[in-house]
Amino acid sequence: MKLPAKIVMASGNAGKIRELRQLLEHLNVVVVPQSDFDLSDADETGTTFEENAIIKARHAAAATGLPAIADDSGLLVDFLDGRPGVYSARYAGATATDDDNINRLLDELDGVAQDDRGAEFHCVACFLLHADAQPLLANGSWRGRILSERRGEGGFGYDPVFHDPQSGKTSAQLTAEEKNARSHRGQALRALVKALGATAT
Repeated sequence: MKLPAKIVMASGNAGKIRELRQLLEHLNVVVVPQSDFDLSDADETGTTFEENAIIKARHAAAATGLPAIADDSGLLVDFLDGRPGVYSARYAGATATDDDNINRLLDELDGVAQDDRGAEFHCVACFLLHADAQPLLANGSWRGRILSERRGEGGFGYDPVFHDPQSGKTSAQLTAEEKNARSHRGQALRALVKALGATAT
């Protein structure tokens, strides 16, 4: 199956929209955010990344009548037994900012040795041809560690404190192209595009 000409991204997050458009820029696909339809975010009531990705995709597809792509992702920190996990975006509370979430994370890791600060970004991407379709899922993971202070101005979320061992930089210090090549979301979305029978370059 080929990608349709127009897809709604089940997110209003400007960073995610930008990353998806960059990943699909060589394909004849128009990606529109659900915010273009004045559509509010779905209630993420799932307990796994898979469940939340499906919830978000169904919500967007049902409201817009378009095929939908959604992702759910988060940060799993070894020392914290996998937290913040599915609660990454609201780790410091329902209205938390990225800085609020980073501050809580750094507080919880205060005094923890660098060797014990291993972490992984994980992403599940979901495609639905229509609201009642069988979901197509793909996964991506990105291993690194959490620094004790922020570095870099790019990206969003926990990017300023997530150190990528391959590049020696934080995710926030990588260019968009570098990040897409390494990131959990880039991996998951490329796998999803491949599963749909298209090739992202």
